[in-house]
Amino acid sequence: MPRKMKEPVFDDDNPEWTKEDFATATHLDPPIKVTDLTPEILAGIARRGPQKAPTKVAVSIRLSPDVVAHFKSKGPGWQSRIDDALRKVAKLKAS
Repeated sequence: MPRKMKEPVFDDDNPEWTKEDFATATHLDPPIKVTDLTPEILAGIARRGPQKAPTKVAVSIRLSPDVVAHFKSKGPGWQSRIDDALRKVAKLKAS
């Protein structure tokens, strides 16, 4: 069964760029192309490394919309609060 196409999200705070936007964007002098980036330059770009001690496992789970809305309504950290609620129900100690 094919997935349904999602409606595009329009964000007034971050509109899609127009040709004029691209034309007026800041240009580097001299211009830098991706092919100009050497391994030394790329090595200097900060990247997030792997976790030193992964404590959680990424999973995909289907939850009722009202459950997700409840946890999200409390603000950031909603996934951790779901984890805490599941630990409580499963009678597991907090990690």
